Amino acid sequence: MTQKNAAETVLTNARIVLADEVIEGAILLRDGLIADISAASAHGEDMDGDYVIPGLIELHTDHLENHYAPRPKVRWNAIAAVQAHDAQVAASGITTVFDALRVGIDEQSDMGSTEMLVLAEAIAGGKQAGRLRADHFIHLRCEVSAPDCLEGFELLQHHPLVRLASLMDHAPGQRQFANLDAYRVYYQGKLKMSDQALADFSARRIRDSEMHAGPHRAAISQFCQANDIVLASHDDATLGHVDEAIAQGIDVAEFPTTVEAARASHEAGMAVLMGAPNVVRGSSHSGNVSARELAEHGLLDILSSDYIPFSLLQAAFSLGDSVDSITLPHAVRLVSKHPAEAASLHDRGEIAMGKRADLVRVRVQDGVPIVRTVWREGNRVI
Repeated sequence: MTQKNAAETVLTNARIVLADEVIEGAILLRDGLIADISAASAHGEDMDGDYVIPGLIELHTDHLENHYAPRPKVRWNAIAAVQAHDAQVAASGITTVFDALRVGIDEQSDMGSTEMLVLAEAIAGGKQAGRLRADHFIHLRCEVSAPDCLEGFELLQHHPLVRLASLMDHAPGQRQFANLDAYRVYYQGKLKMSDQALADFSARRIRDSEMHAGPHRAAISQFCQANDIVLASHDDATLGHVDEAIAQGIDVAEFPTTVEAARASHEAGMAVLMGAPNVVRGSSHSGNVSARELAEHGLLDILSSDYIPFSLLQAAFSLGDSVDSITLPHAVRLVSKHPAEAASLHDRGEIAMGKRADLVRVRVQDGVPIVRTVWREGNRVI
């Protein structure tokens, strides 16, 4: 879907969201980069007063699996699944996406580690062939409590698109599911298990966590640090969890479940990432800390769409409107500049001269931001 860069494009009569302010003016795109930002231009494509913001950068989306395995035991063609996922993220204003592939398969899943390799190759093939609207990388979601976690990680650890790995443990009674009632509601609703089946399942997951989580965390974090793969820790809840993350070289604190853990992570220099659906809904679906509360405390650095691609843009504009301490440029940094910095993608993430011309034209209608046009490296892709 990418194409040869147009020699020159001018976007005029735009409200341009820079890193620290909103200005009215024009942007000159040349050879895939932002060549100039000016107060006005007599010629160019009229943005009709719409916002122009940097292309969104998504670090953690589970959404690809929904296209590949839309029903239990159903598998879609992997290339077609990637194309469908790519189209949806691009139409949501996301120009750079880290596709999360699971590593470590629990007993209730009908997916296997080798299927993750199939998806990884489909992503790489689409990128190489120029079929994809967004720029894709791979994020390994490492369920460290799963017995086969390390085996699955080793299948993908040397893949050239792997740039991020998160360490997670969804065993009941801790982290995301410290509240056992929330665990019961989530898993019984998802897996349709009886009370006894759930009790047996929970006991096995706790046992697996006690046996495997520690060694798997250590092995994966050691490999990632040695190979310049960004490391994230998932659902930290306590100061002990944060201390462990610091010792393992964690860069990003994904979805901390308490203010205490978020504050300690932030003070330790980690980027605190929360879910955009949490912002849009106003609360966590697991009953944990609200992303809005962290934003009000100045503890929110990055937003992720998680399972709803459009929530990233929606959450940014919502925060800019509803949290007094957050301006629109600040909110947009949470979905562009900050994730770019966390992923060491220094060529993108803001509207500034010399940066990639990854841009989104947005019009707010009835309180909802609407994506009108998307450019990646100066080429229109939506």
